[in-house]
Amino acid sequence: MVEKKHVLALIDDDPKILELTAQYLTDQSFTVHVGKNGKELDDILKKYEADLIILDLMMPEETGLQICQRLRVNQVVTPIIMLTAKGDEVDRIVGLEMGADDYLPKPFNPRELLARINAIIRRKETFSAKVSTKPIHFGDFIFEIQNRNLSKNGKNIAITAGEFDLLKVFTERPKQPLSRDQIMQLAKGKELDVFDRSIDVQISRIRKLIEDDPNNPKYLQTKWGFGYIFNPDGE
Repeated sequence: MVEKKHVLALIDDDPKILELTAQYLTDQSFTVHVGKNGKELDDILKKYEADLIILDLMMPEETGLQICQRLRVNQVVTPIIMLTAKGDEVDRIVGLEMGADDYLPKPFNPRELLARINAIIRRKETFSAKVSTKPIHFGDFIFEIQNRNLSKNGKNIAITAGEFDLLKVFTERPKQPLSRDQIMQLAKGKELDVFDRSIDVQISRIRKLIEDDPNNPKYLQTKWGFGYIFNPDGE
């Protein structure tokens, strides 16, 4: 069996970063298409089925945040790793709120970027290979893990890879309280940094998808002092 060669879209307005990062990832057996702005990313996505997008946050004209938000509004669910300036925690949080799946501060070690890429792709392929064929029902929603699909009353709802991974963790463990550390390990395969708010941000995004009132959730509830719990009955 021939191993699939994964396709990456790398977008950064710094030509040196583009060249060095693209060469490193190409040497790691990825097919890499590069661009320096949102328009060139759009052209790449029209021509190729990218497995993952690596997107710089700080770019002129259309920023990485704006590009990420536009893609999610247009229901492009391809996983996105956001490259952010070191120490800009607010921008990282906003990036996650816009629909990014992970972030990496600049300057970054190419090996760490490779690890983040492989982790996202591995989770996606593992979930595709080992999933239940039985749809999960809660309220008016149907969550089909095998098809990576979420729908409400027969209407499909766009869900990013990060949101899917997190919702899968919860739906497979109904009424089981999960700490943030457990959620991070189960969904992302890594330990939770003490300052990492990515879990909370993505849970907030999921609540906007499945809750009538995200501020008063009935399905994905907060377990005060511990973490979160999924109640499919909406209790």
